[in-house]
Amino acid sequence: MEMHFATVWESIADAIPDRPAITQADTTRTWAEFDDRGARFAQALTAAGLGPDSKVGLYMYNCNEYMEAHYGVFKMRGVAVNVNYRYLDEELWYLLDNSDAEAIVFHSSLAERVAKVVDRLPKLKLLVVVDDGPGADVPGAQQFESLLAGHDPMERITRSEDDIYMLYTGGTTGMPKGVMYATGGLTAGFVQSGYPMVGLAAPSDASEIPALVKGAVESGNQLVSIPCAPLMHGTGCWLGWFIPMCAGAHIVTLTNRSLDPHEVLQTIEDRKATTITIVGDSFAKPLIRAIDEGKPGGGTYDLSSAGLFMSSGVMWTAEVKQQMLDRIEQAVLLDAMGSSEGSMGTQITMKGVAMDTAKFTQSPETKVFKDDDTEVTPGSDEVGMVAAGGNVPLGYFKDEEKSARTFRVIDGVRYSFPGDLAMVAEDGTLILLGRGSQVINTGGEKVFPEEVEEAVKRVDGVLDCLVVGVENEKFGQAVTAVASRVDGSSVDAATVIAAVKNDLAGYKAPKTVVFVDDVPRAPNGKADYKRAKSLAEADS
Repeated sequence: MEMHFATVWESIADAIPDRPAITQADTTRTWAEFDDRGARFAQALTAAGLGPDSKVGLYMYNCNEYMEAHYGVFKMRGVAVNVNYRYLDEELWYLLDNSDAEAIVFHSSLAERVAKVVDRLPKLKLLVVVDDGPGADVPGAQQFESLLAGHDPMERITRSEDDIYMLYTGGTTGMPKGVMYATGGLTAGFVQSGYPMVGLAAPSDASEIPALVKGAVESGNQLVSIPCAPLMHGTGCWLGWFIPMCAGAHIVTLTNRSLDPHEVLQTIEDRKATTITIVGDSFAKPLIRAIDEGKPGGGTYDLSSAGLFMSSGVMWTAEVKQQMLDRIEQAVLLDAMGSSEGSMGTQITMKGVAMDTAKFTQSPETKVFKDDDTEVTPGSDEVGMVAAGGNVPLGYFKDEEKSARTFRVIDGVRYSFPGDLAMVAEDGTLILLGRGSQVINTGGEKVFPEEVEEAVKRVDGVLDCLVVGVENEKFGQAVTAVASRVDGSSVDAATVIAAVKNDLAGYKAPKTVVFVDDVPRAPNGKADYKRAKSLAEADS
């Protein structure tokens, strides 16, 4: 049996057909139903003329249909394309055109945007709408439920571990890019990650998976995973869905389309969730406040089932982790250092374990290289670029130039260079400094925004913060904080600046603090530095 998401999930569906696989609100699909609906969608794609390597855009909010459609694409050896639901006309057209999409599945509430671009996408063969309320009419679009009802399940097929899996990056450093992986390597990596979550040794062969999952579920150890982040981003998709599902999990998606911390906590209690995927401080802080507030109608949330909180992509500070552990004592906190282009390290924290912000245990295949491609010396003050080894992407779709810059061979080993800068501590742990593209050069000194952001967020009354460099005649770039306050706080700029100067060298402290209602972030919690810089420049 090949290591391929579709084949692994089919084997799990056969092993635990009556167990829940996916849920949103009151709709739960068992593993057998999930498999049947995925197979029907696969047959619909095939009937429309799509085949292996055909690209299918998924332009939806989190929902059962997102996962069913994606599974169907896997089944027929196609390539699902994650489309950011915030994209408007030109962004949407660019991504669907760049990806060579032959089909698109979209929520009816997003139909007006789809209607504006379909005429410019001649490769489209199938338009499928998932009903989530009123929306514009898109000529030729078929209803998702009608499409499934009109097709028999596709017969199971043998797949190749070389089938392409693709995840489009968010485009924070340019236009979105499709990061391509071999499906077999990615599946195998996620299987290795998923099984320890249920206390099992990872299987050495895919054929062992059905028995392992069945045994775990029958002993009461079925994972229940809540991806709080969007499935159209890597954190929600990989940590919240793919990895747990490879271990036979039940995936529960939320109904609100922006983070509602009380919904998260109530869902943990109702579904006895074991695994919750968040995005650093930007999700953890609201959850902590909601725990302290208690249920809107009175009483406290039962969070005794919550065993693992996972995060990636955004700073999760030591102080906030400690606050979570003070409230959910049994939890294990897993902070993954990674990107669409590869995994680089992890930090695992639990009650009674000392922790440092942005200090990660290095993955065995991870290195930190200086500009001359020699390794950074542990314990030195040398700064280098983090290189992720192991299951390295094949490249960026239709972009050989960027692929050559990001994925390079050093001493016969292929690495991914996502752009993160780091030092290496004497004990070999990674000290993450931030993205090189965001470094601020002020008065000849380099300042890493993440370090300053952490210091600003430690100030009483500050809720969130991003730090950017604003052009300045005297300093070249002036360190500028864009911050939001906790409700009811009146903390001012002078207090913030003075507090940071007590923590960090004076040149790192913000010259200016711009207070905003909401610090600009994407739905997955990632920093929107471009928007933050615009706000800072407008204020100056």
